[in-house]
Amino acid sequence: MQSDRTLHGEVISSSSVFGAPCWVSLTARDLRGAEAFYRAVLGWEWRRGGLGDQFRIAHADGVPVAGAAEVAATWQMAVAWTSYFAVSDADEAVSRSQERGGTTAVGPIAFPPGRAALMADRDGAVFGLWEGELPAGWERWRQAAPAFVRLHTRNAFDAAIFYGEVLQWASPLAGCCEVLYDGDEVVLRSRGDVVARIHSGAVEAAPDPTIRPHWQVHFAVSDVDACVRAALAHGGDLLKRAPDQAEAVLSDPDGARFTVTSRSAP
Repeated sequence: MQSDRTLHGEVISSSSVFGAPCWVSLTARDLRGAEAFYRAVLGWEWRRGGLGDQFRIAHADGVPVAGAAEVAATWQMAVAWTSYFAVSDADEAVSRSQERGGTTAVGPIAFPPGRAALMADRDGAVFGLWEGELPAGWERWRQAAPAFVRLHTRNAFDAAIFYGEVLQWASPLAGCCEVLYDGDEVVLRSRGDVVARIHSGAVEAAPDPTIRPHWQVHFAVSDVDACVRAALAHGGDLLKRAPDQAEAVLSDPDGARFTVTSRSAP
């Protein structure tokens, strides 16, 4: 994550929105290939970050949307989209996760202007932590809501307790996220906005990775059909299509899964 004061004004710290999803990032084997694929499918333009040639930041209509890093081969990391959550202290959040049965894959390690960790909850769903400055233009990212995250897990209420304790949701601390219940889902709000949902029904031992517990990254688009056609034409795959056609689960040529959701969907 790169803070570039020349792109947008005020720099925002993770401590001001702690507990909320604050970024999504792709680990890729072929960064140039990933740039071409997501440019074709989602219309993104890519800019270099400040962390070197292996890192890029995607923009849509001038709004920073996501990050990408060519680190999968070097660090033996899975090719995947990862949701990152803002924390005030990454070391303390990692400790809280480990105390509650979570595991740590990487970090916390320094990524100026902050620190990051890659974790898995006790059901195996992978997520990230970020402590430090948020990317330039982050407020526009939040307001435009180009990305949304949903946890598919074994038990939504059990998962809400885990994340609530790790990320300090619904705590006495000022500015913390609110946890609400909507039918069989847990809904997370930050500053009054819905920023994540947790859904029950995933199966830990399922052979299909889309059914096992995981955080799914959704990108809001104006034309789901066009995204599907572009993905198939550029080496991706269609994994699942919603009955109402308003949503599609896709994978890029490296196998990273993501969802495109119609902006007009309820």
